[in-house]
Amino acid sequence: MKTEALETDGDENLGNCLSSLLDDGSIESHRYYLARRTMLEMLKDRGFAVPSCEIDFSLQEFRNKHGQMPDVDELRISALHKDDPSIKVLVLFCGPIIVKVNVIRAIATQIVNKDSLSRLILVVQNKITNQALKAVELFSFKVEIFQITDLLVNVTRHELKPKHQVLTDQEKESLLKKYSIDEKQLPRMSEKDAIARYYGLEKGQVVKVTYSGELTHLHVTYRCVW
Repeated sequence: MKTEALETDGDENLGNCLSSLLDDGSIESHRYYLARRTMLEMLKDRGFAVPSCEIDFSLQEFRNKHGQMPDVDELRISALHKDDPSIKVLVLFCGPIIVKVNVIRAIATQIVNKDSLSRLILVVQNKITNQALKAVELFSFKVEIFQITDLLVNVTRHELKPKHQVLTDQEKESLLKKYSIDEKQLPRMSEKDAIARYYGLEKGQVVKVTYSGELTHLHVTYRCVW
């Protein structure tokens, strides 16, 4: 009898321990929280003025503010570049519906001061139709589209990922001049590469990649977006 009592007590303790690790909130709120945090980190790494307090927001604080079923319109992010305030980015989150032309038209009507906007980032949860993609191309500013699943984890924060540093135009020219080479002779990085998309890189930009570890030690290479 004593043994049975001890086993029961152990099970109860184990259950309490495991239950404390479970997330009792909605999956939707957790996904939005992770995606928005990664987006804020992305904008900060791109040089935009993003308050650290927003990035450090806890999941519970996010749920206290936005609830278990967040309104996507309240998740939008607007930021100016630290070095050039004339560069403005707007991030909009789309709901779980398929993104059709009517959705893009609705987004266009939401954007005020279109002339001052440099870049629009759409975070979608479903597929986007070909017609909608063509409608996006008509915008006068650059538009990037991310699936929310691509933002649940920050690809640059993985411990096995090498450090990436985007070179300025001057740094790029100095590099090419130093080694007497053309940018086409540099190793290539696809414009669709996860790192290239994270930093919003365009063709011709060069990234310094620094590897460090027990096997690779310190190794530096450069890649040109192609």
